[in-house]
This record gives sequence, C-alpha cells and structure tokens, in this order.
Amino acid sequence: MAFWGKLGGAAGGFFLGGPLGAVAGALAGHFLVDRATDPEAQAAEEADSKSLAFTIGVIALSAKMAKADGVVAPVEVEAFRKIFHIDDKDLEEVQGVFDRATYDVAGYESYARQLHDLFKDEPATLEDVLHGLAHIAAADGAMHEAEVNYLTSVADVFALDKASLRRAFGRYVQLPEDDPYEVLGVEPTASDAEVKRRHRALVAENHPDRATARGLPPEAVRIATSKLAVINAAWDAIRSERALA
Repeated sequence: MAFWGKLGGAAGGFFLGGPLGAVAGALAGHFLVDRATDPEAQAAEEADSKSLAFTIGVIALSAKMAKADGVVAPVEVEAFRKIFHIDDKDLEEVQGVFDRATYDVAGYESYARQLHDLFKDEPATLEDVLHGLAHIAAADGAMHEAEVNYLTSVADVFALDKASLRRAFGRYVQLPEDDPYEVLGVEPTASDAEVKRRHRALVAENHPDRATARGLPPEAVRIATSKLAVINAAWDAIRSERALA
C-alpha cells in the first residue's frame, strides 16, 4: 500500500503524538478506536512513526513557510509533488494535511521542536528536512528573504550549525559569503588530509542508504541524494582549487 494510503487508513497520528500527530490524526481519527486495540496494528504503526514524522513534518513546515511567505506558487506545489511522488488520487488527502497545518494554531516552532526531539540523534535527517523545504521554496526560481529567514529560524530550533544550514540550502540559495569550505564545515586553512577526512565523513553520514537504514520514507532518500550532490560539488571545487588527486 502506498504511504498516503496508509496515512489515510491508519492511526499514525495516535502513536506520533504532539502537534505533528494532531495533523496526521486529522486524517485518521475515525480509525483510532478500531485499531488502538489491535497489537499487530500498534506495532506496525509504531515502526512507521519516524517515517510518518519526517513526511508530516515536511508538509507542516512547508505549510507554515507558505503562510510566512504570503503566497503559494503553483510551481512550489509541483515541486512538493515531485519530492513526494504524489498521485492524482492522493492529492485531496495531502491537501488536507497541508491545509490543516496552515490553519493550525500551533506555530512552526512546535513542529520543528517535535522533529528535533525525534531526530536529535540524527542531525543529517534534520538537514534533509531543511533541504527539502529549500527545494520547495526555490521552485519559483528564487528563494525570498522571508523564506531564508524562516528556514534559518527552523535550523535554530533544530540546533544545527552554520555549515549544516549551508548544506541544507544547497544550490537553492547563494549567500554573500558562500564558499565550498563552508559547505563542508572546514576552514580554508585546513590541511588537504583534514578536508579529505571531512568530506568522507559527510558522505558517510549523508549517504541515501543511511536514510533507508534509519527507516525513513523514499522521499527522504531522494532529498538525501540531492544534498549529497551539494557536498560532492563542494569537494570537487576544493579538489580542483588544490589540484588534489
């Protein structure tokens, strides 16, 4: 069964809890009574909780970002559909999640805090959430100041450092001080060996296979693949500059 089908027909929000669970549970509330007493169903939903949290988190934060920006461009909606591979038959269901998050009284900080608590031991996953949001924000050809400020605030809640934020922004936004060393999180004065070690560590931490191993949905794997390309591009720039093999 497709993820969106599972979301609409399961009590995922019950196990997720918190503001993200409230958004997810809005789609599945009438299934809670029947499934809450089914041990096998409970085990399956608990196993899916991180996958659900990642997906609902990106939707909820996207909705809040759209509200902060003041307008939802059609191209941004299409970018969202590409990340999540949403079929036409599932659009209404996804739109329901998006609308619920848009008008929920909970602020974006509450969603971001819950994601931080769930993935605090997996900072690469939190980076992936930001990278997905950046992709959506920049889909109309530019990332606006309000969107940059919003994503920077989310990064603060996620307790991510400047290098993590720079990698999350990826190629979608160019900052005045943008440079490949910042993407890798090393100083320009670092030795060749130090830069190589840092690149290898980032590749290992952010490899798409790690997203799969962490039980995240296919959408997370696609986002991780995009972010890994940013990391490798920064390494290629430094390697060319230093004439490294």
